[in-house]
This record gives sequence, C-alpha cells and structure tokens, in this order.
Amino acid sequence: MRVHTGDKRYKCSLCNKSFTKSGNLQMHKRQVHSNRRPHECPYCGKLFKMNEHLKLHVRIHTGAKPYSCRHCSERFIRPDQLKTHLLKSHNEGTWLTCNICPMKFSRIAHLKLHLLRHNNIKSYICNICPKRFCSVSELKRHQVVHSDFRPFCCGLCGRGFKRKRCVVSHFKKCSDNLIFLNV
Repeated sequence: MRVHTGDKRYKCSLCNKSFTKSGNLQMHKRQVHSNRRPHECPYCGKLFKMNEHLKLHVRIHTGAKPYSCRHCSERFIRPDQLKTHLLKSHNEGTWLTCNICPMKFSRIAHLKLHLLRHNNIKSYICNICPKRFCSVSELKRHQVVHSDFRPFCCGLCGRGFKRKRCVVSHFKKCSDNLIFLNV
C-alpha cells in the first residue's frame, strides 16, 4: 500500500534518502554507505559490493553479450543497453520525458537524477570539502581529487593518472611526441 501512496517512512540516517520498505533501506545502506566489497573479479581483482555488479563486470572480460536485438545483429551486456538501443535505433518502446524540460531518457534512474538537478537537490556531501552532489556516483567521482591514488598508467612513459579519460588524453599526446622524436 505504501508503494502506491508514496509513504516512505524508512529514512536513511546518513543521507536522508527515504524508502517504502525497511529491506530497501538496509540494501541502500549496504550498497551506498558501506565500504565492504566482498565480491572480487577473478580477471582483474576489482572488488564489488554486490554479486550482481560483479557478474555484469565479468562480462567485460569474457565478452558475453546475452541481450540481443530482435531487429538487427546488435548484442548487449546489460538489458538497459538493449532498451536504449531499441528506443534510439528502432523507435521501439517509450521514452521517459522530463515534465520541466524537453529532455528524454530511456531509464527511470536517469530521469530521477535529472529531476534532482532541476530541483537543485544535492544530498551527498563530500567528507573532505563542502561540495555537494545529486548522486553517490558523482560524489565518488569527485572524491578522487582528494586522493593520491593514480590507478591509470601511461604505457609509454609510465606517468600515473587519477582518471581514465586523463590517461587516454595524455597517451595521445605522448604517442604524438614519440612519433615526432623518432622522425
């Protein structure tokens, strides 16, 4: 009944997000606020909080794409990727449209995050600086700036980077410089 009425009586004490069921609150705390990651990828060692996330990740290594389009030969790792493909390529399904602006989304989670931005709701606060964010993923992406950990390494010069996009950009410049020096 609470699902239909919108009564969310179970509130997270850490971020004030509310839930209709106590089980959903417990799962939220395990996924969002716990640092425990008991599921390890056998290929690269990356750790995950949930076994479902590990299973999706492993498909990157194995190349498994169990979701196939019925209209063309495209295959996908996740069902949401197939849904987006069907919407964009075959006009099959229903877009979720923002009631404030004309933006369209294939996933409800993306629409909800978009609506938080319209309302400027930033419930996730960095524990090192005063910056606030709309989602956990944005907060985690930000927290990299406070760390000295540089997991992305240039294969040419060995320089380390905090973000994948930075090492990709650097690698292009580094390889151009290498070609220039060898000419």
